[in-house]
Amino acid sequence: METHTVDVAVIGAGTAGLGAYRAAREHTDRVRLIQAGPYGTTCARVGCMPSKLLIAAADAADQARHAGRFGIETGPVAVDGQAVMARVRSERDRFVGFVLESVERIPAEHRLEGHARFLDDLTLTVDEHTRVEAERIVIATGSRPAVIPFLEAAGDRLIVNDDLFDFTDLPSSVAVFGPGVIGLELGQALQRLGVRVRMFGVGGQVGPIQDDDIRALALETFNEAFALDPDATVHRVERVDGGVEIEFDGTDGDRRSEVFDYVLAATGRRPNVDGLALENTSLERDERGQPVFDRHTLQCGESHVFIAGDANNDLPLLHEASDEGRIAGANAGRFPEVRTGLRRTPLAIVFTDPQIATAGLTIQQVDERCRSCFAVGEVRFEGQGRARVMGKNRGLLRVYGEQGSGLFLGAEMFGPAAEHIGHLLAWCAQKRMTVSEMLDMPFYHPVIEEGLRTALRDLNHKLHIGPAMVDQCQECGPGA
Repeated sequence: METHTVDVAVIGAGTAGLGAYRAAREHTDRVRLIQAGPYGTTCARVGCMPSKLLIAAADAADQARHAGRFGIETGPVAVDGQAVMARVRSERDRFVGFVLESVERIPAEHRLEGHARFLDDLTLTVDEHTRVEAERIVIATGSRPAVIPFLEAAGDRLIVNDDLFDFTDLPSSVAVFGPGVIGLELGQALQRLGVRVRMFGVGGQVGPIQDDDIRALALETFNEAFALDPDATVHRVERVDGGVEIEFDGTDGDRRSEVFDYVLAATGRRPNVDGLALENTSLERDERGQPVFDRHTLQCGESHVFIAGDANNDLPLLHEASDEGRIAGANAGRFPEVRTGLRRTPLAIVFTDPQIATAGLTIQQVDERCRSCFAVGEVRFEGQGRARVMGKNRGLLRVYGEQGSGLFLGAEMFGPAAEHIGHLLAWCAQKRMTVSEMLDMPFYHPVIEEGLRTALRDLNHKLHIGPAMVDQCQECGPGA
């Protein structure tokens, strides 16, 4: 067994791991990047990019079906499932290729392939071939789909998003379990491509939506295209001839059953830390076995170990993984000097149609911070000019502001161009702008952003600004 003595070992070569490696290299050349399995990030292989490729095809089919409202007749829309999936796989492989090219630029002596396990706090074994003695370690092992045991009865017809993107043709029907981000995006895309879809959830959640009014509108909208029960009662999942039979209670309360080609489990993701032999370390772990860490430094307690990206299960988003990788890698590289890194204003986007976006604080966080000392402005897009022009006039945007200071706190949106409006709102929240300052910004005509201006005007009208109101809010108690 070879022995490598290094300053920093990075476990995992995904988005966070590659960022950590590059940041650590700015401080030391004695770095090892350890990867189990093929290179290529979750985003490129099975996440952001292939899902958006499938969604792009689905949106094209939907636009063609509804072109008649603009006076354009296209005839029946035919979806070639094999061609759709061929493009998804081809373009996905292209994106993966870009990642592989960046990995190839890393010196070969800095790369180790194999599964890393802790022998103690600062010693790793990589398979049976290499021992790594490191002064500091960054865990960036990513995550994998989490499948609830109840669904395993589907047998060989149980799939996760990783499997879907390797299909050579579209299935005829899919039952989706989990109306979270992945489930909503893939479920709607499959339905628009001609696949029969039914979606089951637990607890009433719809994507990342926290605002009750927006959740109600989103649920109503999705149900116009495919059946979505966010708090379903499922009695049985069974592998049968020709697919999987699911017995469940319908919205009318009657028990019924349907057979689907496949069951798609979109029931969350699990951090890949259970195979690292963390029990051989002195790291403090929570009840789920996750290392306890500081989200601003990514340091695990006072140890020499840092954890970044999906592995820490904090904010499993690519841009967060990239930031965390840089923070963890830089701190590991300069250790024992550990610095607080920039954690950006929360921003999340779901690429459904209409899109979903959240920026800044959620409505619950606003309520915890301000109690009754906040106001909510809103706009509905049914009558919004540009939205009606495009035939996308469905949605609701709600924006939150602090009484007294007029500070913009956050927003949630279900509607057209939410991916762009979400960015604008996240930037404003991060710059700590007031609502009146946001209204001083230019708004062109006719654009969707005029709807944002309407919501901000509504919010500004409801805000009471000034020292007296600030004093009143402070009397609300801690967190006001």
